[in-house]
Amino acid sequence: MFGFLNVYKPKGKTSHDVVAILRRVTKIKQIGHTGTLDPFAEGVLPICIGKATRLIEYLKDDKAYVGTVQLGMSTTTYDIEGEGVKYSDKTVSSEEIEMALENFRGDIEQLPPVYSAIKVNGKKLYEYARKGEEVIIEPRRVCIHELKILNYDKEIRRLELYIACSKGTYIRSIANDLGEMLGTYGHLIKLLRVQAGNFGIDETIKLEDLETKEQVEKNLISPLVYLDYPKYELTDDEFEKVSHGNPINPSQTLPDGIILLTRNSQLSAVSRNTNGVIKCEKVFI
Repeated sequence: MFGFLNVYKPKGKTSHDVVAILRRVTKIKQIGHTGTLDPFAEGVLPICIGKATRLIEYLKDDKAYVGTVQLGMSTTTYDIEGEGVKYSDKTVSSEEIEMALENFRGDIEQLPPVYSAIKVNGKKLYEYARKGEEVIIEPRRVCIHELKILNYDKEIRRLELYIACSKGTYIRSIANDLGEMLGTYGHLIKLLRVQAGNFGIDETIKLEDLETKEQVEKNLISPLVYLDYPKYELTDDEFEKVSHGNPINPSQTLPDGIILLTRNSQLSAVSRNTNGVIKCEKVFI
């Protein structure tokens, strides 16, 4: 079994839970996911099965989310699962929110939540936090490609945002930092991932529709669908060379960089073209 699944991760399960379920269903150990989602979050979770786990590094890793921020209170975890820390009765306008959002667009420095799995000195941040130990957290540079208001209910001070961002961006931190900037405080109460690279929410499959090995196989997607690189169809002689990991000289001009080598429209290898010489990086024959 070799390919990708575009799974809808339900609320209440971790990304690792989804992988564990699919391992039980398929009896395949070689299964991985790209991009962890917190248990309270839901949405797109790309799954790689079999040798497709070797392709994770070639997948686009930008993400897009719809996040709901409740203004009026910050929490220890920056989301609905934490304890209240700061409170405010202040009400702000859509215009004030829009002005504040400008500070979060483009390349920004972001402090990860103290309750996160980022490691400092070999220990996860949430392990320090649970013990009440202080640790120096270094800011991380992330890029917010798009950030816009989808809805704002001023009466209950609830804000819905669309965020397209680079890998490693914490939406919880945006909710917390925005609340601080507005003077209202805030925390994330809902998070839906709508895009992960080329994986979109409209094409996701629910876990309840993957209860048998046959259902998994039926919904398995060829890696060629999601790998966004030039493709080159191999001749018989080229296929033979590639099967032994040998370089080839393609019969047509190809751009330098990653090239997907195919045979009968199936992925044979991921290669790199340099000045007309193609060398295999990973072979799947």
